[in-house]
Amino acid sequence: MTRRLALLPCVVGVLVAVVVAVGTPMRATYGARTTADEPHYLLTALSLWEDRSLNVSDERAELRYADFHEVLLPLQATVQADGRQVAPHDPLLPAFLAPAMGLGGWVGAKLLMAATAGLLAALAVVVAVRRFAVRPMVAAVTTGLAGASPPLAVYGTQVYPELPAGLVALGGFWWATGALRTRALVGVAAAITALPWLSIKYAPIAGVLAVAAVVRWWRGGQRRAAGLGAVALTLSGLVFLVLHQRWYGGWTAYSAGSHFLDGEFTVVGDDPDYAGRSVRLLGLLVDRHFGLLVWQPAAIAVAAAMVALAQRRPTGWAPLVALVVTGWLTATYVALTMHGWWWPGRQIVVVLPLVIVGVAWFADACLPASGRRVLAVLGGLGVLAYGFLLTGVLSGRHTLIYDFERTLDPVVRLLRPVLPDERRGDPGTLLRNLVWGLVLAATMVAAWCGRTAASIRRPVDAPSPPAPAPRHRDPSPV
Repeated sequence: MTRRLALLPCVVGVLVAVVVAVGTPMRATYGARTTADEPHYLLTALSLWEDRSLNVSDERAELRYADFHEVLLPLQATVQADGRQVAPHDPLLPAFLAPAMGLGGWVGAKLLMAATAGLLAALAVVVAVRRFAVRPMVAAVTTGLAGASPPLAVYGTQVYPELPAGLVALGGFWWATGALRTRALVGVAAAITALPWLSIKYAPIAGVLAVAAVVRWWRGGQRRAAGLGAVALTLSGLVFLVLHQRWYGGWTAYSAGSHFLDGEFTVVGDDPDYAGRSVRLLGLLVDRHFGLLVWQPAAIAVAAAMVALAQRRPTGWAPLVALVVTGWLTATYVALTMHGWWWPGRQIVVVLPLVIVGVAWFADACLPASGRRVLAVLGGLGVLAYGFLLTGVLSGRHTLIYDFERTLDPVVRLLRPVLPDERRGDPGTLLRNLVWGLVLAATMVAAWCGRTAASIRRPVDAPSPPAPAPRHRDPSPV
């Protein structure tokens, strides 16, 4: 069991990394290999490697971006009085990519992202097995299919903080739900600290992790450690604010952006319509272009898995569900849009690894063998979607961002007409939302009321139950 547990994550991680790396040469648009925020992250990584500075003015002047953005790169940074230009993005991703970018250029940076995708897949297998007692093969198959499917496979070579943030969030969950040891406290504190430095939009995820860790340490009798952790995280937050004021001129990196004319917090919208954004609660899953389901049909099990976790309450269920819900609500109400100039699913990639762990537990503990087979087939359709995407982009038929909708995938083309297009508010969209809402509600009710197909296994890392006290025969007749 130990050898198998050690080998399977490595196999899954390597396979996912190789499959993802095949997408390295994919072009984002016809006029640029990378687009939107990607070239700005790469340019900042190059500046950090060569100049140890966030200022990219000299790199822009020398057109150092021409290798990965052939056309003129739009300006995102506000040009300061001294000519400095700092991209309005948090610096941890460029810092992470800097050695690969400096030594291997944009190819090296993307291969590092692919390796991160493999590491994420391997860790997801370990978390599923050791924290939720999922059988190793079920965890490996579930994670492998998800890691080789959109959106995780796509963001494995897209230069965005999404995939590293997913790895950090999953690592933070691992540390927060393990044994109450000093290294676990240090690990979860590092994860909480890193998330906002990848992007301020991950602060809610960091906050939930912090609460989960402090509460667990406090209830476990480690109150001094919990207090020290809380103090350390508070100081970390103060350092974040001070350095952002110094480097970006505001509380967030968006302060340095040239397009936030009315202040950095307009990144969530000038006049947000939160009631209108509520449609994303469903759309993030079933939108015909930007939802998860059209690209990975196994996503139909996501809602049911979360409900089953809440109903059956295996060890570790509460922080996992809380993190997933927080990520989903952030993508729904905080993100400016779900239909951006990026690959679909970007706003929820940070919690998708946790979703995968939950689905693996659901498949193992709540579905019969036939149900697991059906879910595996649906997951395989997601891998097929990535294969068609690779074929279409690498052959030049379409690009990854500009016209990804032109994929030749027959399953995607078959699903689209029955899924809602949330960019339209016509009666057909409303009807499809109603139908899919009822379908998902039915899966959640079934998950809540259904019986487990297998007993809930004790997690590998859980302490052994105490031995029962010896029985003594009571001579009394009562």
